[in-house]
Amino acid sequence: MPDKPSFADGYRSEQVDLVRATCLYVATKLGDLMDDLVVVGGLAPSLLIDPSGLVRGTDPHVGTLDLDVGLAVALLDQGRYRTITERLRRAGFSQDVNAEGNPTRQRWTIEGIGRVTVDFLIPPTQPGDVGGALRNIEADFAAVIAPGLHLAFRDRRRVPLSGQTIMGEDAARDVWVCGPGAYVVLKALAFGSRGENKDAYDLFYVVRNFGSGIEDVAACLRPLLEDSAGVDAVAILRRDFLDHNGLGPRRVAEFLTRGPDDAIQADVVGFVGQLLDRCD
Repeated sequence: MPDKPSFADGYRSEQVDLVRATCLYVATKLGDLMDDLVVVGGLAPSLLIDPSGLVRGTDPHVGTLDLDVGLAVALLDQGRYRTITERLRRAGFSQDVNAEGNPTRQRWTIEGIGRVTVDFLIPPTQPGDVGGALRNIEADFAAVIAPGLHLAFRDRRRVPLSGQTIMGEDAARDVWVCGPGAYVVLKALAFGSRGENKDAYDLFYVVRNFGSGIEDVAACLRPLLEDSAGVDAVAILRRDFLDHNGLGPRRVAEFLTRGPDDAIQADVVGFVGQLLDRCD
């Protein structure tokens, strides 16, 4: 699996459409389990934010190359994860392989009208859990430990999806999508641990474009700030996103333009600063 692109021009609308079609297909196969699953990662902004409602001159979200699905801890407690793997296999999914050709237990792939991978994530549940490490669930199934993921089950939106699945079928289903407050937390924590351009861009895009204004994001974020993950996320935002030449603004600009951009960096500082002011 190649590394994710560090710049916006590495993303194609056709791939975003395939990921969306894969999400719809997964929803048709895991329907009665969907309350314990939540879409996170790069697909979430395009599901949360209607491109037709964007301010003129704002480009649609660049999308993603893969589908990230968060698992509720209850699936482990009740052993229902076995149902997920059984249905994935019957639906045509198989384990992906890494660059060395070895199976990746947390990443599954499927080919229909195109090829898409699905990554599974899980909140930390044991002392010493480290973000980015794998939680082994069964012999051939694992999930990536994602700090703060539990908040995506507190702040989430039910979003209708319709169109064609990756198998070319016409379908319509509702899916749970990480809400804007939890998304800011998850992306801030991810940026704090790996500093990727795409994480900074995803975070800024949601802060800039969700709802009717910054207060809509703040209203979803404020209830999460009693949680230690929310506190950590705010600390990262203050450290990395409030300085014009800081890591967050610079890396949003680099993602979009492959270099510094004063206007973009000023926007990042301005919008993140407004969000934090409303959360104090």
